[in-house]
Amino acid sequence: MNSKTQWGIIGFLVLLNCLTVAYFLTNSQGSVKQVATNAVLDSVTEESVGKIGDTVITRQQWLIELENRYGKQTLEDMINEKVIKQMADKYDIQISKEAIDREVTMIKSMYNPLDHEEINDEQWREQIEMSLLLEELVTKDAVISDEELQQFFEKNKDLYDIPTTYHLSHIVVKDQEEANQVIKELENGSSFSALAMERSLDVFSANQGGELGFVSEESGYVPEQYIEIASELDVDKWSEPIKVEEGYAIINLKEVIQGVTYGFDEVKDQIRRQIAIDQVQGALSTQSFWEEAGVSWFYGKE
Repeated sequence: MNSKTQWGIIGFLVLLNCLTVAYFLTNSQGSVKQVATNAVLDSVTEESVGKIGDTVITRQQWLIELENRYGKQTLEDMINEKVIKQMADKYDIQISKEAIDREVTMIKSMYNPLDHEEINDEQWREQIEMSLLLEELVTKDAVISDEELQQFFEKNKDLYDIPTTYHLSHIVVKDQEEANQVIKELENGSSFSALAMERSLDVFSANQGGELGFVSEESGYVPEQYIEIASELDVDKWSEPIKVEEGYAIINLKEVIQGVTYGFDEVKDQIRRQIAIDQVQGALSTQSFWEEAGVSWFYGKE
């Protein structure tokens, strides 16, 4: 495994850990507020939310069960988000749009939705900003020489050389006649994702609507002609039938990330964080800032 792949995996796993936390932060807040509101409104009622024969599950029973299962973790996630923002303001830590753009580009170039849940761009940017703020907070006291930063950059320079990358999905069918039929259905307004789930022979991607993720010439897990044809497609367009080993394929281009090579000055802060994080024992955590932020909560002290 080359150094680019190794560091790419390491960097992605570190950030994915933060993204996972941030993902639950993003998706839990609205539901928690609604649950809390409903709990107040329905505290004196016995509204039914489910019935099995003569057995009724009331809204109050349901809300109590939700709190027992998810309440503590959801509240902790909400607190962590507030703590990160408060501590970032205290230490005047900000993440530039350019830094977020760069992280988005680098992560997408390694991202495969077959292994991870697909996230839209707005969610990605919010999660990346939150994770970078946490990284900056955890490593704010780290002192790393310019010489060490430069050495890391030179040793891993290919990590910052991002090839042009295509976000693709595909439909694989047994023969050209069926492929032509698929194209007719697409031209008549059918959903590419729905057709992939219904018709595609590629069982690994069919359940994901034909999703292949972000691929480049270096990816190695899609046919070479996919990249060649994708480079000629417009975004949101599909190809003519392509002869492949399993039969014929139609590919759909969702997004293009233009290739870019980042210089040392552009990634210097990212390298500093990476080296410092490698020196931190254990996973990145917001817990160490709770006391400083004056956190108190329903569940008391750990």
